[in-house]
Order: sequence, then structure tokens, then C-alpha cells
Amino acid sequence: MKLSFYGHASFGISTEKANLIVDPFITGNEKANAIDINDLKADYILVTHAHQDHILDVEAIAKQTDATIVSNFEIATYYENKGFKVHPMNHGGSWNFDFGKVTYVNAIHTSSFPDGSYGGQPGGFILEADDKCVYIAGDTALTMDMKLIPQFWKLDLAILPIGDNFTMGVEQAIVASDFVECNRVLGCHYDTFGFIEIDHNHAKQQFSKHKKELILLNIGEDMSL
Repeated sequence: MKLSFYGHASFGISTEKANLIVDPFITGNEKANAIDINDLKADYILVTHAHQDHILDVEAIAKQTDATIVSNFEIATYYENKGFKVHPMNHGGSWNFDFGKVTYVNAIHTSSFPDGSYGGQPGGFILEADDKCVYIAGDTALTMDMKLIPQFWKLDLAILPIGDNFTMGVEQAIVASDFVECNRVLGCHYDTFGFIEIDHNHAKQQFSKHKKELILLNIGEDMSL
């Protein structure tokens, strides 16, 4: 499995059988101007919630790739009504796709489309593919629900927001990694705009103090699991 960071909370995930994109917010992010969405491959687009900084490029990418949009029922219905292929889910539900298994899990945040439409309740995803298991937390506060995850999954990687203000900050993300029992964390939702700028060295040092690894990829950089 290969993960590519497209900035903010946007990732590409390449499995043996499919290409996935998570929360594509690329064309609106000045820091990601080297990423051309026309070059991206996608069989599925996973959407955690409906805020603009997570859905801005969903329609453009879905049009050019014919990808299936996977999200909660309300978000899926919103895009289905526009003629896109969708797969609706809801909290606690799992589905076996052709590339692996996806479960939609709880997140504490808000969710509405830029036009004010209701975006359902926000969530995250557990992705099981290629004998790997990844937790994509989405935008969330620290929540006790995270303690349920290791009862069902052994994670190889946790993708956690660390930018504070709108989501967890570094200290809460460290506790979240305890709750989900995963010491390898890929940070997201930081630096895109002033409210969520972080000190990279300090963040990594804080994780290191707790014998954890915080990975901060450059935009366009890849990592393998």
C-alpha cells in the first residue's frame, strides 16, 4: 500500500486493486499548487464530512475518473442527486469493496456543505487492504470512542489531525494514538492556513517523548506500508 500526501487532509492511497483519494481539497490550497488533479487516478473517493476543505475537488475528480464516492448517507445522496456514482455508509457499518474492507467510524466535528446543505454526521474510516489496516480519523476531537478501535482492529498506521483549533492538537493526538493503540501516526490538517500552523520539530519531539513516531510528509511525498 502506498500513501501520497496532497496537502491538508487529502491523500491518495494505492492498493493492489484500486486507487483511492481521501478528502480532496487541492485546487483551493495554495501550498498544493504543484499537484495537478488531472493527473490523479481514482477508483474511489472517500469523504469524511462535507466541509469545503474536504470536498472541494470531489466533483472534478469524480467526473474525470468515474470514481465512486464513499461517504455517509447524506453526503452520498447529495452527490447521487448530481449524477455521480456513490456508496452510502453510516457509523459502525462496514463494506467489502473489490480492494478491501472499509468501516465508517465516529468523529466529533460538524458537517455541512458550502451551500448550507446538511452533510450528515462526520466520520472517519478504517481501511483494510493489502494485509494492512489504516485508521483515517477525519476531522475530530479526541473521543473515548477511539478506545473501541483496538478491540476490532490492529492498526499499522493512524492518520490523525494535529493542527488544533478546528480539530485535535498535538497533545490530544498523542492520547488518541494511545486510545487506538498505534504508535505510528501520519499527521494531517495542519499548516494550510493561519489557525492551524504548527511547529513541526516541536510536534515530532512531543511524539518522540512518548515513544511514538509522527510522520509529516511534504506535499507530493509518498510513503509505503
